[in-house]
Amino acid sequence: MTPIAPLITKFLREHMPTDRGCSVHTCESYAQAFRLLFLFASQRLGIRPSQICLEQITAELVLHFLAHIEEQRGNTAATRNGRLAAIKAFFRYVEFRVPSTLAQVRQINAIRGKRHDQMLVRHLTMDEVRGILDAPDITTRLGIRDRAMLHLCFACGLRVSELVGLPLESLSLQRTPSIHVLGKGRRERCLPLWKETTVDLRAWLAVRGKVSVPELFVNAEGAAMTRAGFEYILDKHVRTATKRCSSLTGRPVSPHQLRHSCALIMLQATRDIRKVALWLGHADIRTTEIYLRVDPTQKLEAVESVLPLGLRRGRFKAPEALIASLTDPVLCEAKRQ
Repeated sequence: MTPIAPLITKFLREHMPTDRGCSVHTCESYAQAFRLLFLFASQRLGIRPSQICLEQITAELVLHFLAHIEEQRGNTAATRNGRLAAIKAFFRYVEFRVPSTLAQVRQINAIRGKRHDQMLVRHLTMDEVRGILDAPDITTRLGIRDRAMLHLCFACGLRVSELVGLPLESLSLQRTPSIHVLGKGRRERCLPLWKETTVDLRAWLAVRGKVSVPELFVNAEGAAMTRAGFEYILDKHVRTATKRCSSLTGRPVSPHQLRHSCALIMLQATRDIRKVALWLGHADIRTTEIYLRVDPTQKLEAVESVLPLGLRRGRFKAPEALIASLTDPVLCEAKRQ
């Protein structure tokens, strides 16, 4: 039996960040998948997680684990597929180091991802976005910070990890105000800033003060803003915005919805999906095509460019035999009975 602890340690600490060049966020996502897997396996096998062996993580156990996170934890099929991808990546790493498990690895790699519905992305209207941006009290230091964070997240279509990890030195407020973003997959992009966004950022820099962290946005204690911290701030101001914008009542608004809203507004303004992909930092334009399914203007243009069919209008004339059969005394008597 092969202890799994040394293998998973080397996989997460050496192979993922060094050999594959994965980001910290990817490593954390994979670590969370294995944390859940080992907890499930520990309860199922009746042993401590540190005592689990590689041979005990069978294809059958993995299938039961995937069913567990869907049924018990309420995870979606997309999350299930993400956990499965992490497990498969680990076993591809294992097959070169423990040849005796080749058959086991082959069975696990044969598990297929689950197909699921591709729902339309949830986004906000401009009135809803304005309501959220106007919610912070800009007479206070934290209100100025919140307004700048929300405005920058929406205007630049930033992922929440890109927003909270944005260093101060990546912001340029010279002739052409812009930010330099290191996005997903280590892809860099430079984004110009709207005048209104620049005004909010200048106001925040004026009250930011001296802090010991390099990040642009900090919390009340002067530490770097976290993902959970920004989600809390957004939720707080969404609740405030519902007083002015009733359409937000009862709606959960995530930071990614601000990114989706930015993408749709840019698509409607530019009519160019390639520019939207560059703005959002997508590596594959097929990822950006989800916004084409939401925006109806593209379909309207297609409908208007095609001439309608010339259908001949007229009135239906029933054959005399049909009228005679309907008025047949014998048939009418049968209906009454």
